[in-house]
Amino acid sequence: MGAFQGFGRQALPFFKALKFHQSREWFEENRALHESEVLGPFTALIDDLTAEFQKRKVPLKGEGRKSIFRIHRDVRFSKDKSPYKTHAGAVMTRSGGKGEQGLLYLHIDPEGCFVAAGFHMLEPPQLSAMREAIRRKPERFEKMEMELLKAKLAFSTSEGFQMKRLPRGYEAFKDSPLSGALRLKSFIVEEAVTDKLVASPKLTGKVVEFTERAMPLLAYGWAALG
Repeated sequence: MGAFQGFGRQALPFFKALKFHQSREWFEENRALHESEVLGPFTALIDDLTAEFQKRKVPLKGEGRKSIFRIHRDVRFSKDKSPYKTHAGAVMTRSGGKGEQGLLYLHIDPEGCFVAAGFHMLEPPQLSAMREAIRRKPERFEKMEMELLKAKLAFSTSEGFQMKRLPRGYEAFKDSPLSGALRLKSFIVEEAVTDKLVASPKLTGKVVEFTERAMPLLAYGWAALG
């Protein structure tokens, strides 16, 4: 489909080794490996996806390496002072920048690769807007959710993504089918990607296909947030 030919065979082993070493000396010795096996292919993947999305009129794009998150961890407020992340991630949005809701996220990790789409950890005003959209026109949300289910996608309820209780003001929905949705703090759908596919040029097509199935969620959220 384009320049992306798969992540390098040493991409996932690189992160496994980095998890063990976690030293600047080791990383500098293996920087070239990170460049050739991870960053180079990831940049090509983002560029190919941007071109393919444009052809298909999918309103998402990336900006090459700017779309890839830094490998250095922010340890200022963390008890874990490990300097390096042991995975690679990148995000695509309508503007191409990272700081925007309604995104596609790609995660390359020896402990499990995946692709995800949606609205992650919404700010209070955004979360309020999403919940009010559900309250005002529940049929629209239910239609969108049904489209996701038909596409074999469901909202992630990973730890931190969903409140245990309904937010204040929504107690009337306690026994409603919408109760789960109103407790969400992130509206995310995701799908695992095999290590074999990560190393293949077919990954591009897989991500495009997933994104098109996730579009009902993205379109709904963009409309709700205005």
